[in-house]
Amino acid sequence: MPVALVHRVVSEAIASAPAGVLYGLIADATQWPLFFPHYVHVERLGFDGAQERLRSWVISEGRIHSWVASRELDVARRRVTFSHEMTDAPIESMSGELTVHSLGDRSRMELGLNFTVTGDAPADLAWAERVAHATGRAQLDRLAWLAEHWLKLDDLLLYFEDTVRFEGSSDAVIDFLYRAENWPAELRHMRSVHLVEKIPGVQVMSVDSLADGDAQHTESVRLCFPGAGRLVHKETVTSALVSAYTCEWSVEPDESGLVLTARHHVLLQEDAIAGVLGEHATVADAGQYVREELSRQGRLVLHQARRHAAGGVPVR
Repeated sequence: MPVALVHRVVSEAIASAPAGVLYGLIADATQWPLFFPHYVHVERLGFDGAQERLRSWVISEGRIHSWVASRELDVARRRVTFSHEMTDAPIESMSGELTVHSLGDRSRMELGLNFTVTGDAPADLAWAERVAHATGRAQLDRLAWLAEHWLKLDDLLLYFEDTVRFEGSSDAVIDFLYRAENWPAELRHMRSVHLVEKIPGVQVMSVDSLADGDAQHTESVRLCFPGAGRLVHKETVTSALVSAYTCEWSVEPDESGLVLTARHHVLLQEDAIAGVLGEHATVADAGQYVREELSRQGRLVLHQARRHAAGGVPVR
């Protein structure tokens, strides 16, 4: 069997930001769904402080892709090396490194991607090189922008959660959350839900609802882990004040029974604040408005899920 040729693509970018800030953004991949539009979710499977395994779900060319990667974090050299344990055809293998070099008050990032293509068919190789160049360039440009706006981003990030406690069937709760296409019949703010599940456990959902009395349209990718009592989602089409929004629903036992929690993670859209809330509105005003609206909608789902748990009857 012929040995597959290893191809390499290198991308570079300069950022007007300290190297430490850039390295921090690269090292904490669990935050990438908030910062990179094409990332849906990153799950940390293991971490010992230097080596970690991650499973990532991303949207690329209209499809949802997932892979597991091993990463080694080298803080001293500000370098992260990685190797994909599973890839999508025609990519046979993928590895590389991302290094940050300090240039005083600026930094240079270098991303090297090494990959093999099954059979080295010219069309497949051209596609792989095009995607590697485009995604590498986009990732570095986004990292540079994030690092250059890091102090402002701190004010634009929101983390909060809502919980309900209940006794009853956790399976009924997860079933209710999973079958979101049935929500309009039970949740007064939902006008319509269209849900497609081509890959088991991966749902693409569009929702028309009422937010503060106004019509609102959002679209999401949902990843369902019913055996673990969890469901995570990321909005791919958001409301006006939101740049990125992810949420995790989870059912966990405690001393009084079961706890259902919705954990919200939001990156505000600063440029939209004046148009939505008025020219004198602040980032704090926008944060309060978004938090109250997401909590209001989330609590409606939480309390309806609790009612299903009490009855123990799955949604049909």
